[in-house]
Amino acid sequence: MTAELRRGRRLAIDVGDARIGVASCDPDGILATPVETVPGRDVPAAQRRLKQLVDEYEPIEIIVGLPRSLKGGEGPAAVKVRAFTQDLARTVAPVPVRLVDERMTTVTASQGLRASGVKSKKGRSVIDQAAAVIILQQALESERASGRAPGEGVEVVI
Repeated sequence: MTAELRRGRRLAIDVGDARIGVASCDPDGILATPVETVPGRDVPAAQRRLKQLVDEYEPIEIIVGLPRSLKGGEGPAAVKVRAFTQDLARTVAPVPVRLVDERMTTVTASQGLRASGVKSKKGRSVIDQAAAVIILQQALESERASGRAPGEGVEVVI
C-alpha cells in the first residue's frame, strides 16, 4: 500500500564545497529533473541564487542532502551542510527546508553518468545535479512509503 504524497513541486539541493546541484520535480512528485549547478565557493552569492530559484519554482519545500558516514554518523561535511542549510532556511522562509540522508548519492550519480558515457571532467557539474535528482527521488519515495514528509525539518533560528 502506498501513502498519499503531498501535492506540490519540491527543490532538492546537493551541497558541495565547490558546487551545489539543484533538482526539481513536477507538482505530482512523479519526475525529478536536474535544474542547474550553482557555484558554491561564494556562499552569499550561492544563497542569493538559490533564493531566486525558490522564487521561480515556488516549491512547497526544499530538500537538502545531509552527508552521513556509512555508519550513519555526521562528520565535518555534515556540520558544513547543517550550517549552510540553517542560512538557507532563513533566506527562503517561509518555505520549509528539510534535511535527508544522502549517503552514496554522488557515487551513484557518478556511476550512472559514467555508464551513459559522460566523461568525469565534463561531468563534474552534471554529477552534482544528478546527485540532487537522486536525493529528491529518494525523498519522494520515502514520503510515498511513510505518508510523512521526509527527513528532518530545519528550524529557522534568527
